[in-house]
Formats: sequence, structure tokens, C-alpha cells
Amino acid sequence: MKKLMLTVISAFGLVGGVSAQSSVSLYGIIDLGVSLGTGSLENKSQVSRGGYQSSRLGFRGVEDLGNGVTVGFNLESGFSADEGTGGSTSTNNQDNGNIGNGGLTFNRASILSIKGSWGELRAGRDTVPQYNNFGLADPMLLVGAGAAVNYTNIITGPVNTRASNGLYYFTPKLLNSLVVHLAHYRGENVGGTAAKDDGTGSGIRLIYQDAKLTAGFGWGRTNYLAGDALQRNVAMAYELPWFKLSGMLNWDKRGTLAARGGLVGALVPVSSAGAVRMTYSMHKTNQPNEPKAQKFAVSYVHTLSKRTLIYTTLAHVKNSGGSKVALMGAVTEANRPSSGFDIGLRHSF
Repeated sequence: MKKLMLTVISAFGLVGGVSAQSSVSLYGIIDLGVSLGTGSLENKSQVSRGGYQSSRLGFRGVEDLGNGVTVGFNLESGFSADEGTGGSTSTNNQDNGNIGNGGLTFNRASILSIKGSWGELRAGRDTVPQYNNFGLADPMLLVGAGAAVNYTNIITGPVNTRASNGLYYFTPKLLNSLVVHLAHYRGENVGGTAAKDDGTGSGIRLIYQDAKLTAGFGWGRTNYLAGDALQRNVAMAYELPWFKLSGMLNWDKRGTLAARGGLVGALVPVSSAGAVRMTYSMHKTNQPNEPKAQKFAVSYVHTLSKRTLIYTTLAHVKNSGGSKVALMGAVTEANRPSSGFDIGLRHSF
């Protein structure tokens, strides 16, 4: 059987590729817990998912072509571990392009890449450059009861995190500390219509990194007939002797709606296995009375092994100006507070 397989492979001219240095791996995260949200109108308790990290299943691989050049791929699907359903994706970077219906989609990543001394070029579906500053700044990793309110209420629509039909380029390190991340993605609409450019946009992120400091500036614009979506943000994370401090500011716009937000966070190790995470985040828009939400959150994470940890988070939102942000599925009236709590287990493989 082995000889027969080699004969078939040789017939298609693939022996060189098979013998080249390469690897393919399966990986994933399953995160489940229980949560409680409280609000002035309705409370909610539930089996919750993604309190520490979003659940996902992925495949990645790389092949060494020699002379410092590699080709790789990454296919990553998000799913709801409490229900066993898949996530949706946007095929055209627009609200009317969402598909999924609970089935398998590689909504988190669908990338083919080539990398060399000149940098890395990716094609497919990936995170937009400006999104990555949120991940840099938020020690809560943008999920669960404590997720930054300036991210969970972002106004910029389908491409605030990822974009389809894109080309993405990362420069090599410049001056030993600077990397430039560029992106251009297409809505791929039928031509000859007023909305032919909807879902088409570009982004850039400048990343500075040394032994202690990581800082980023992000900008992105996506075309929409009803009004372009614009994202601008700055973020940093600094390693101090006893804790890690992070923060960000963001200014967003979609059409005539504008918003600004901010975040300050800290990650404090309290033992060899435990750490406390603390954040304050804010989100405010230019709607009448300037609705504003302020969120305070604290979390404890305890590592049980290399792949497993437990966590718990407590968060509280203060609303003003007509804001009615609520946590963990609760519902609250305008200008009334909301609280959220979760506790869970995350396992990676």
C-alpha cells in the first residue's frame, strides 16, 4: 500500500512537496461557565461561553520552501460550546452578507500566506489591523462579563474585527522595533450600482515593541453608501516589575454617528499560578444627550495546568445620558446600572 501511494503521488508530481519540511496541526479552545446579569428590567442566568476566551477549532500548517521562504495556512472556526453551534461570517463585509445558520464556517480565519525576509503576505479572511489594538489593551481579552465596553458597543459594523476578501501585509521588523501591518479588503459587489463599493476598505497599524513596551496606532476606513465607517485608535501595554499596565483611546464614526472610548487595565500576578485582572472602560456617542457607559471589572484567573485554567469575573456598568448598556443578557432602563458575573473553565488543545 505504501508503494502504491508513492506511485500515485509521483504521478502527480508531488514527491518534492511531500518530502519538504512541513507540519500541520489541529488546535482549539473550549470555554464554558455560568453567568448572571442583573438590570432594572430583567435579570438573566445562563450556562455561558467564552468568559475567558472564545471557543474555537482550527487547523494550521506551514511548509518550508527553502531560502527562508515558507508558505502557511490557517483555518479557524468559532463556535458556541454551550450549544454546539457554529458562528456566522460576513461574505461581503456588509450586514446583508452574514451566513452561518449554526453550521461550520471559518469565520475567525481563512488565510493562505507566504513569508520571507521581506515580510508576510496573507490572503483571505483575517483580523483588520485596527482591531488588534483592542486586544493589546484589554486584559479581559474582549470577552466575558469584563470585556471592554468601548469594544462591545463599537459602532463601525461588520469589519470592526475581521474582513473577508482581503490582502494583508506585515513588514519585517524595521529599526529592530517597528512593524507595519497593512490591509485592503473588497466588498465584491455587482458593478454599476450606487452601492458597488460597500464593504471595500483599508487599514493600517504601526506597532512598536521592545522588551517592556508595546504600542500601536491603528486606522481603518470602510466604504458604505449610507456613510463610511472610520476607526482610529492608539493603545499600549507596559511591563512593570510587579504588574502589566495597559490602556487605549479610540475614535470611531459611521455616517453621522460618532463615538469615542477609552480603557485602562492592569494584570497583576499574585502567585505562580494566579493573576488578578482589573479594567475601567468607557464608551460615549454623539447621539442626543451624549449617552455614556462606564464599566468597572475585576477578574481572577488561576492556572491549573499548561492547558487548563479557571476564572471568575465581576463587572458593573454605570449608564448616563440615556445609555442603557446591560451585561450578560440582562436588560436595564436608560441611566440605570447593570452588573455581571461569570465563573468558568477554559481548556485548550
